[in-house]
Amino acid sequence: MESKRQQKVGRQIQKDLGEIFQKDAQHLTSGSFVTITAVRVTPDLGIARAYLSFLPDKNKKFLLETIQENTKFIRQKLADRVRHQLRIVPHLQFYIDDTAEYAAKMDLLFSDLVIPPAPPEDEEESN
Repeated sequence: MESKRQQKVGRQIQKDLGEIFQKDAQHLTSGSFVTITAVRVTPDLGIARAYLSFLPDKNKKFLLETIQENTKFIRQKLADRVRHQLRIVPHLQFYIDDTAEYAAKMDLLFSDLVIPPAPPEDEEESN
C-alpha cells in the first residue's frame, strides 16, 4: 500500500508528465496522443513507474521504445518542473497500460456467456 506521500508525489509526476508529453515531447510521440494513466512511486521516492496509454494505439511498442530511449530528456523536463518540491528527481520507468484492452477482453468473454434463467420459485419448493 502506498503512503500518502507516495500518492501525492505520484499524482504530481503524473500531472507534470502529461504536460511534458503535450508541450515539450510532441516530437517523441509522432502524432499519437499519450495519456499517463497512473504513476507508482517506490517508498524511497527514487523510482517512478509511469503507465502510458496511446491513441491511436498503432505502434505502441515502437512509441514506448522511443520514449524509453529519451527518458533522460523527459527526466530533465520533469526536473525543471519539480525542482522546488522534490529533493531528488526519481528515475523514470515507462510501461504500456493495457487495462483498456483487458477490460474489452473481459467484456467480450462475458457477452459470450449463456446464463440459463433461474427456475421459478414454485418448482423449487415442491421438490
